[in-house]
Amino acid sequence: MATVVFSPKRVWKSLHFVVQQIPVLDRYLWRLFLTPFLFGMGAFSSIGLSVGALFETVRRVVESGLPLTVALQVLALKTPYFIGLAFPMATLLTTLLTFSRLGANSELVALRACGVQARRWVIPALLFSLVTTGLTFVVNEVVVPVTNYQATVIVRQVLDQERPRVERRNIIYQEFDLETGKKLQRLFYASRFDGRYMRGLTVLDFSQEGLQQILSAEMGFWNPERQTWEFHNGTIYLVAADGSYRNIIQFNKQEITLPRAPLDLATQQRTPDEMSILEAQDYLRILERSGNLTKIREWQVRIQQKIAIPFICLVLGLVGTALGSLPRRTSGGWAFGLSVIIIFIYYLLMFIGDALSQVGLLAPVVGAWFPNILGLLTGIYLLHRADR
Repeated sequence: MATVVFSPKRVWKSLHFVVQQIPVLDRYLWRLFLTPFLFGMGAFSSIGLSVGALFETVRRVVESGLPLTVALQVLALKTPYFIGLAFPMATLLTTLLTFSRLGANSELVALRACGVQARRWVIPALLFSLVTTGLTFVVNEVVVPVTNYQATVIVRQVLDQERPRVERRNIIYQEFDLETGKKLQRLFYASRFDGRYMRGLTVLDFSQEGLQQILSAEMGFWNPERQTWEFHNGTIYLVAADGSYRNIIQFNKQEITLPRAPLDLATQQRTPDEMSILEAQDYLRILERSGNLTKIREWQVRIQQKIAIPFICLVLGLVGTALGSLPRRTSGGWAFGLSVIIIFIYYLLMFIGDALSQVGLLAPVVGAWFPNILGLLTGIYLLHRADR
């Protein structure tokens, strides 16, 4: 059996051969992309971190006595979030700055004179934007939820350790038939949750044909060892199909087999920014049984935004390439300011779509994706103009 010997020289030759197969124009543009992209990532990440986290952290240090070492740790943990936000901005700046400089140096004119159309040099720009889209998705899904949650936990432990846990009120959970998913089996309601106990409990049980059970209890809690709910000081009313009482049972302690989902609803303190898409979808499935339409719509929009945001890189890459390719005789110094304006408009559209979706005027998928669709159509139009 032949032994394969790893040779760095052989690997380097193979990589060099692969790179040489890439068209010269593509390799040239990718080299030009690197410097403005790194500059944009550094600049936009720093601005976002300063505006979004630094001022708030300093306020906590001054007003709440947050230790300086903890404040620095929180800032470090918040950095990936702003790096994720910087990817679309840096992609726009990179394409806009690169192609505006090529235009100012008459290189685009030379390419047009050789018969090369704008749709040809947009290909490497779109491939570059796809790479940044993938990086944005990985950072936002793998790194950001973990670091954001760790930062929240650290601040909560330091500042809130002497404070009582926040109470939740009016917890509602609906359990449906597993086969059809349509017939309501049980309805769980608690007027208050104090961090451990559910108070003012009412459970309506419709699982048995011809018989309804109404359980009312002073308090209850989830028993993790037995995987059941344990209710105390309550009454069970058995109601026949004709509405008459069959029996009334009073109890000091009663165990009922129910999912722990009501507890998950009451104890959930993580925001969408502290969850991955799969985690947010799992919580949404639980939330959908609460009947809280406002909260459900909010999480539906957040999940769609978590999917749509990485693709902003692709859309802005196209817009930046098209704008930079428009014939002009100006330097690229205006690109940074124009990038800020475009990003501001883009996030304003996201805010509008978010608000319209949460009040029910737009479907969550429409509210989250329409800035991308509008940006894509704008980029195609500008590219068509640049190709004329």
